[in-house]
Amino acid sequence: MLMRIALIQMDSVVGDLAQNAKTIFTHAIEAAKRGAQIAVTPELSLVGYPPRDLLLRNGFTNACSTVANQLAKKLARDGAGDLAVVVGLPWHVDNQSLPIANACAVLRGGKIERVYTKRLLPHYDVFDEGRYFAHGSESAIIDVAGVKVGILVCEDFWQGADVGESCGYQTDPLTQTVQAGAKVIIVPSASPFFLGKQSRRIDLIARAAARHSVSIASINAVGANDDFVFDGGSCIIHPDGTGAFSKRFVEDVLLVDSAATSVRPADMHSDEELAHAMTSAIRGYVRKTGHHGVLLGLSGGIDSALVAALAVAALGPKNVRGVSMPGPFSSDESRTDAMDTAKRLGMNPPDVLSINDAYKLIGSNISPVAKIVGVTDENLQSRLRGLTLMTLSNATGALVLSTGNKSEFAVGYATLYGDMCGGMAPLGDLLKSQVFSVARWLNANPSALGFSSPPIPPSSLTKPPSAELRPNQTDQDSLPEYSVLDQIISGWVDDEKSVEEIVRTTGLDQALVARWTTSIDRAQFKRNQAPMIPKLSARAFGPGRRMPLAMRFRLVDDSSAV
Repeated sequence: MLMRIALIQMDSVVGDLAQNAKTIFTHAIEAAKRGAQIAVTPELSLVGYPPRDLLLRNGFTNACSTVANQLAKKLARDGAGDLAVVVGLPWHVDNQSLPIANACAVLRGGKIERVYTKRLLPHYDVFDEGRYFAHGSESAIIDVAGVKVGILVCEDFWQGADVGESCGYQTDPLTQTVQAGAKVIIVPSASPFFLGKQSRRIDLIARAAARHSVSIASINAVGANDDFVFDGGSCIIHPDGTGAFSKRFVEDVLLVDSAATSVRPADMHSDEELAHAMTSAIRGYVRKTGHHGVLLGLSGGIDSALVAALAVAALGPKNVRGVSMPGPFSSDESRTDAMDTAKRLGMNPPDVLSINDAYKLIGSNISPVAKIVGVTDENLQSRLRGLTLMTLSNATGALVLSTGNKSEFAVGYATLYGDMCGGMAPLGDLLKSQVFSVARWLNANPSALGFSSPPIPPSSLTKPPSAELRPNQTDQDSLPEYSVLDQIISGWVDDEKSVEEIVRTTGLDQALVARWTTSIDRAQFKRNQAPMIPKLSARAFGPGRRMPLAMRFRLVDDSSAV
């Protein structure tokens, strides 16, 4: 028996119950007009994911249930009373140590017909659901056009496998729901993006559908909330591996019969995934915080050129302001590249605000009591640029985008209150080698982000990276080659390997690896003050990597430990 299902891949705004309900209503009414019998929205679609400590605010959960009831009545009044609409929301539960559950409410016939509460609550990486939610304990199956439809929420289905975690859960909600008679499984999720995850998700769905002989519909959120980016990629997959697939990185409604089939879309190139994820992160954060565009320092280097391109793709050129801040060691080539970046992107020419006078003044004021030399002198220049950008931000309401990348943030090659200033660091989870790779991909595929020609100046891609804080400076005066450094960062941060394991797998010198892994640990205090970093990898700096600031642990041989 067939049913017509609408997978509503939506971009919820955290806490905006009225707007989120309006979005659900609009799509549900259209789905009903087109013959759908069930419409499914993502996990916590009514409140946005992650709501974090907003869940603890007095009255919030009650407000959610009130809005859900109002939505059910409005759907019935406007002709969608027979449509089962599955809405994600926090739900009050009794007799629990925690009074809230992560739930799905089934709206039908003008009321909340059924509530399913999530059973498996992730506690790894960026997730902390055990802080807020009580565990559900029962399967839920509803009848839709004579088809038994089972409901699972995100982790109930994924069980950590989509991110490579081995969680050791003691129950298997999927198997139990199938054993209870479900023929179609719906899985509302708010599954954050990281590179390569979508391909793994589709493989997991296909294997589970074949193993249990059921069709599985995965409905994922899209957009960005804080450091979480959601790439959509909703789909329904049948036991034979066929299915139907929605778009990625955009809001979409996939309306299909439960037996509809189409070809699995080709996997995105990794650079394309990253470019779309960062663009979504910028667009989501700026729109949802109400800022009037963004501004950034345009140095002529590859980092600022890529951030500018992503910001223009996200917001349009009129909402991105570049600032050139030449100092005592800035080269003419860098100024020319900064101008070229703005021109290629259709931005207004960057404001040129020299830091030279302020640099001389502060240096003369401080020099009687402290020497302004070496790193101190370099950091002074960087902080003056940060001061300039933050002052412009205050004056214009534009959000400052930091242009720092993961390699710099990892080893502390970034200046507090200088180039780390800003509300967001779009490249903060992108290694320097990835920055170059994404930029080259974008120049080769400009139309993918809406450009008519290559947006990155060729010289920004070819010249040696430099902060230009002293004569003839390059990054490699202070750092190993990025191709080397990034291997160390990947091993130490992403894979949590020991120094010895990194040496063994890369062939790098042990003293070199030991030095830079120590630098990574020592720079934690800077990262704790960094702008918000969108999560692009399995192990991003931020809430998913909670390292202590003051610590001395280094792995040692047991025989010498005491």
